[in-house]
Amino acid sequence: MTRPTDVDDLDYRRMFEQAPSPYLIMTADFTIVTVNTAYAEATMIDRDAVAGRYMFDIFPDNPDDPNADGVRNLRRSLQAVVETRRPDAMPAQRYDVRTEDGGFVLRYWSPVNTPVLRDDGSVAFIIHRVQDVTDLVEARRHDHDHDRDERTEVLRTRVEQMEADLFTRAGDLQRANRELREVNDELAAATAELRAQQEAKDRFIAVLSHELRNPLAAARAALDVLALDVAGHPASAVLDRQLTALTRLTDDLLDAARLVSGRQRVVRRPLDLADLVEAGVQDVAAAHPDRAAPAVTVPATPTIVTGDQVRLVQMIANLVDNTYKHTPPGTTVTVDLDVVGAQARLCVRDAGPGFPATAGPRLFEMFTRAVVGDQAPAGLGLGLAVVRGIVELHDGTVTAHSDGPGHGAAFTVHVPLADAPHRDSAPPPTGPGRSPLRILLIDDNADLADMYRRLLERHGDTVTVATTAVDALRVAGRGTFDLILCDLVLGDDLNGYDVVARLRSSDLHRHTRIVAVSGHSQDADRRASRAAGFDAHLAKPLQLEQLDRLLEAWTAAGDRLS
Repeated sequence: MTRPTDVDDLDYRRMFEQAPSPYLIMTADFTIVTVNTAYAEATMIDRDAVAGRYMFDIFPDNPDDPNADGVRNLRRSLQAVVETRRPDAMPAQRYDVRTEDGGFVLRYWSPVNTPVLRDDGSVAFIIHRVQDVTDLVEARRHDHDHDRDERTEVLRTRVEQMEADLFTRAGDLQRANRELREVNDELAAATAELRAQQEAKDRFIAVLSHELRNPLAAARAALDVLALDVAGHPASAVLDRQLTALTRLTDDLLDAARLVSGRQRVVRRPLDLADLVEAGVQDVAAAHPDRAAPAVTVPATPTIVTGDQVRLVQMIANLVDNTYKHTPPGTTVTVDLDVVGAQARLCVRDAGPGFPATAGPRLFEMFTRAVVGDQAPAGLGLGLAVVRGIVELHDGTVTAHSDGPGHGAAFTVHVPLADAPHRDSAPPPTGPGRSPLRILLIDDNADLADMYRRLLERHGDTVTVATTAVDALRVAGRGTFDLILCDLVLGDDLNGYDVVARLRSSDLHRHTRIVAVSGHSQDADRRASRAAGFDAHLAKPLQLEQLDRLLEAWTAAGDRLS
């Protein structure tokens, strides 16, 4: 008895060439690789002559048939196979075959196109299998003829075989369509879930922003009042540093969330990056008086980039602050800016503990901190994530490098230089101190409101405090104010948007300057406050220097505040 042939001994080429069904193999760009004998005979082509030729050069539409659409339909099916990497069964197609004398003969085909995938999932080849159903179509056309001759019976037998084959293909197509619908339903559900999660995260960030900023603002205002009464007390310096750190952590968390979600807005204009480097370094050095300031090297000529001044200074400050967090006092830190080709290069180096050489890329992920030895790293692991987000917003790159623990670290930023030269503009002149104002302060946090009142009164302002929307509207209805500072969340039936809407509808305050002061300070909050009728939007903790700059800008523009 003959034993079955081992599968490794099968001659797949011979099986392909002698298969009774017509087969053609093409590449993913529709170049013919080979055809089997059945395909060559059915389509009247020379199999050796078509190898390496473009599919639709060998099988064009019949130019004498203005309604021919075989090429278009087949191309659409093949493109679907390449894009979806799934088989595609086509309905019966009219596709006339070119004869040796250049003419065309009528043919109807039922094609199935099947992908052959590489290991990486991409399409390497397409198996194009066809069945000539011309007899089926012709038989259907002449079915009204009741001639029972031998040819008709033969045709009917072939029709039944073809119908069975088409029924099988139809079932396969239905199953494929059903699977596709299920996949689409799953994709839609996953998309909806992701959208819901994103919205929940946005709501969480908004609430977190408000809940964190309110107590921070009250503590900061209290510290400012204390500094006026007890100047130089050692505890004040400690409180100032810790409040600054808490505020920075809060800002990093909110900024990281906005950057990751693509919702961080930048205002671009030509800037000298050297000036920003010095400003960012000075900001961090001022917050760390116990540390030696980094050695800064910048070019003698302006290094002009197009970017957002606030975000670029934040990026620089985060890099320098990161070195302070991860190095002991006395560690050498250098900040170098130079120009390489069409890019500005900023490098922040330290001689601290460094990190494993392979850990560099991971340091820019959210909540990632380098751990070297037994020392617990400081912070939430957000500062470098914010750096990367800001750099990418400016079409740049950032990398981290260390030769290993004990060998220090270097963080290098590349951002493109501005295309056009930039002329330095003189800073706006600083005018005299502003005049005292009559201010209505609206905030439901009584401690915070009281601290703001004390600070503003020290500046000579007359301040009236309202801790509810109802009280605010009652007070505002009794007289005019030069300025109204209003929180957005007031803890009762009315919020800050309602308050400003009612104030704008009154003759007393239709033109009064009204500023939103809130922990809700994302871009969407700022747009909403502007649309509601606020003239400006300041984030908590409110810094009086920031308020003074805003008032000075209005005064410089010709507005009369008092």
